Amino acid sequence: MLSAIITYCCLGAFAGILAGLLGVGGGIVIVPMLVFAFGWQDFPSQYIMLLALGTSLGSIMFTSVSSALSHSRRGAVDWRAVGRIAPGIMLGTFCGSHLAALLPKKGLQVFFVCFLAYVVSQMLRGKKPKASRELPGMAGMSCAGGIIGVISSLVGIGGGTLSVPFLIWHNVEIHRAIGTSAAIGFPIAVSGFLGYLVAGWDAAGLPAGSLGYIYFPALFSLVICSMITAPLGVRISHSLDVPRLKRCFAVLLIVVGAKMLWDVFAA
Repeated sequence: MLSAIITYCCLGAFAGILAGLLGVGGGIVIVPMLVFAFGWQDFPSQYIMLLALGTSLGSIMFTSVSSALSHSRRGAVDWRAVGRIAPGIMLGTFCGSHLAALLPKKGLQVFFVCFLAYVVSQMLRGKKPKASRELPGMAGMSCAGGIIGVISSLVGIGGGTLSVPFLIWHNVEIHRAIGTSAAIGFPIAVSGFLGYLVAGWDAAGLPAGSLGYIYFPALFSLVICSMITAPLGVRISHSLDVPRLKRCFAVLLIVVGAKMLWDVFAA
């Protein structure tokens, strides 16, 4: 158990830096790493992916707050946009968490890999939007939020890998898009956390320390370390070349996706 806690702490520290640096909740890294860790601990195979998704979203609740407050102090959060997109995001995320509980384990893993491939393509293409494009109104933002929420819940992330490109595509400046995305991660995480908690409430055979599809020993370790390192990621974000860092992150996603895809076919 001690070695597992150390693993969770290191993972949380890394996720916190990513949250502040790129406006992502860190779930893009947390989910596959938790899948590997839970498998190493011999958790019931039918619950591993669901526990990883629910636990990841639980940790993002806290990471997103730490990251968003740090960005807000630098004036890099569009709170009006957050308020407009939040209702759709919360509804989409809650529905997505129940959908995930109905999907087969391999189906979730394949969906996650396809999602990673999409994110990488968006990062590497780097197309610029039309200068006249602006953020949509309440209805458009809520609709976009619903889509982001469903996908975020299915892959256990804070939505930054979708909301940052969405904001940039509507001519939001890169640092402000990252800061706003960090704030958007909170309603996604809260709704997804509650959804996975409810969806797994009556599941039989869950490992000790679980409540619903949330594994609390991992959650506590992730939260403590990610909240400490998130402000560090914010400072780095506002001082370094973010496009170059995003390309490096794309390489990381390729490695993570390839490893998970290998596990799917190997099984």
